[in-house]
Amino acid sequence: MNPLRAYRSTGADLPFGDPRAAHGTATSGVAMEGYFYRVTDPATGRVVIALIGVNRGPDGPWATLGLASAVADGPSTVATRAVPGAWSDPDRLGARSGDAFVGHDRGVDVDLGPGARLHLEIDEAVEWPHRAFGGSSVFQCVPALNQYWHPWLLGGRGRGWAEVGDERWEFDAAQVYGEKNWGGGGFPESWWWGQAQGFDDPGACLAFAGGQVHSGPLRTEVTALVVRLPDGRVVRLGNPVVSPVRAQVSDDEWLLSGRGYCWRIDVVGRAPLARAHVLPVPLPDEGRNTAGDLEHLTGEVEVTVRRRGRLVWSGRSSQAALEHGGLARAEAELRRRGVPPGATDHAP
Repeated sequence: MNPLRAYRSTGADLPFGDPRAAHGTATSGVAMEGYFYRVTDPATGRVVIALIGVNRGPDGPWATLGLASAVADGPSTVATRAVPGAWSDPDRLGARSGDAFVGHDRGVDVDLGPGARLHLEIDEAVEWPHRAFGGSSVFQCVPALNQYWHPWLLGGRGRGWAEVGDERWEFDAAQVYGEKNWGGGGFPESWWWGQAQGFDDPGACLAFAGGQVHSGPLRTEVTALVVRLPDGRVVRLGNPVVSPVRAQVSDDEWLLSGRGYCWRIDVVGRAPLARAHVLPVPLPDEGRNTAGDLEHLTGEVEVTVRRRGRLVWSGRSSQAALEHGGLARAEAELRRRGVPPGATDHAP
């Protein structure tokens, strides 16, 4: 293996590298490489998410698959699978598990059976604009972190359809978002995440991800906060010391405040715990999924952006995805609902 591929197999990327390509192979590299797509249709209040985790297990590669849909203030559906066989592209963005999931930078196709299918084509893609670093910023250069994050797609036009139960949803001008996460040990012990479009300004996009990251003796808590403004500027905060983000997160409230580079961004997200889905996360070394993620498909979020103290933009969306993850937290919520431990709760 050449030195660059060996370095990337630890999960790290050099400055001006491309975090979208896979970090290793089926037999070596990071334990998990995750790909996530989200469709927001403000005209109908509908959202659809599709995900694949390409996991390196003891018996070879396997996949965590998921497809979920919701209507703002309405019903939601979730389908998940753990299946043998998975592949991630070492040269560009791409992941596949048979015919059940095929994703790349131009769209995604998912087939988890009747009532759980998606065909998405992405046009006019608004990709991550900062060439030096991705969503993990300088942390992307640190080898063997337990988790890295990169929101590679911050907008665009989504065309296609989704099969949701007995319904077929068509969309022609939906808003789209895409990200990757990967790491050496699956997911952190605790994490928080959110993403929103569907603001009054169609070009606006919010994404954040935080949690406990570690590599050897290095251990810290980091939250990365990204806002694409309606005028196209993309602001990222979350580097310790120079642009820290403070996060106060519970199971039904997300309060974030970040400062740096003359910017201040404040985020308030809310969603009732009773409406959260308990979704699976992979245990790569064990070759199985387990309950680990409390996810709201359509929460409320308010964002305020200031530069040098002056208001630049503020927006509100009722189609936000909000997440609070952790194995112990998810198991406790399952017990409260009377669901067997280790299961996932598809219909709260």
